[in-house]
Amino acid sequence: MKRRGFLGRVAGGAVAGSAGFASAAEPGDGDDEGAAKEGGLTTTPVVIMAPRHDGVEVVWGVSRLCHGWVEWQGPEGGSGRADTDPWGFVPQGNAVIKVKVRGWKAGADYSLRTVTVSRDGSRREESAWKKIRTLDPGAAATRFVVWNDTHENGETIRQLHAATPAADFLLWNGDTCNNWVKEELLIPTLLNPAGQDISAGRPLLFTWGNHDVRGKWAFRMPGIVATPDDRPYYAFRSGPVALIFLHTGEDKPDAHPSFEGRVAFEKMRREQAEWLRATIERPELRDAPYRVLCCHIPLRWIDEGPQDYANGGFDRYSRSSRDLWHDSLVRWKTQVVISGHTHQARWLAPADGFPYAQATGGGPQLESATWTEITADAAGLKLKMTDLAGRVVVEQVFEPVA
Repeated sequence: MKRRGFLGRVAGGAVAGSAGFASAAEPGDGDDEGAAKEGGLTTTPVVIMAPRHDGVEVVWGVSRLCHGWVEWQGPEGGSGRADTDPWGFVPQGNAVIKVKVRGWKAGADYSLRTVTVSRDGSRREESAWKKIRTLDPGAAATRFVVWNDTHENGETIRQLHAATPAADFLLWNGDTCNNWVKEELLIPTLLNPAGQDISAGRPLLFTWGNHDVRGKWAFRMPGIVATPDDRPYYAFRSGPVALIFLHTGEDKPDAHPSFEGRVAFEKMRREQAEWLRATIERPELRDAPYRVLCCHIPLRWIDEGPQDYANGGFDRYSRSSRDLWHDSLVRWKTQVVISGHTHQARWLAPADGFPYAQATGGGPQLESATWTEITADAAGLKLKMTDLAGRVVVEQVFEPVA
């Protein structure tokens, strides 16, 4: 199926909005006065995001103005409470609460729960305990999994969730949505997609796809999700694998009339190029046995012909990103770029001028959807892409970087 033909078909499988992402409340707006008294304070599962070696970020939806915190239990009887934001407030919100947990040990097992309290203190809810293991840069092995291009297709998300095993983390590699045309789509799509608790057993990471930045409410997405460095590009090491995550932006130039002057990705790509040149010199990334880049739009494709943007053309690969990032990726000895966007499961082996391979996952429909598992230890890094029928469509093994 052609990539642009999916939009009409996914509408029937799209998740329904269960909570709105309200505008920032003025004093007296969105609090308990005038709010419905029925129903719970929380509207989504507790979502564990942005895993680090020393903590995580916890995000959950709320039905009215509340404040909340995270209680945790750790190794050797340790326990604590994360209950402040960088501005000195107890974390609070009328649609979403986000709490950053710090000070944990690398590669250690923790349990956490959230506590949510209504603005007037009359109601309190405690979540069930949820388990998490912090990332470990010094571990002998790691395992992580990747989704892409789910586009609000509820049945695909349910089957991906059922098929995907527990892992050190799950990367949602772009295009979580179609377009953010309604504000009320944001919270259920990102925090409770198709009614699933997708961070159970695998903390969640995001890269941004071109559809994630479309629609008049797209600017709200950064307020709901979390990343390790509080920006859409970041890097870390998990066991023997160094990972870099980049934002490829839109699939047309910033000046395209469909964007109505709302985007500035050309500048962001240049900023990422400067950041990338410095980041690949970090010792934990520079010396890793395996090097992986994750970004939504691929940096290579089977057809790299020019696009006629004025007549519906769009970038099937991000040439503008590649031109800026390629030299650093070669210098870093990148082994594989993991992407989505094309809705076609593909493998492009290294070629002249491109020492890194390119893997792209499938699309939002059941027959084209895939999930990718990466496992790595001293013997090698194995990339396996599987469709929802259980067929392995790509399988490759990498030796440690020389």
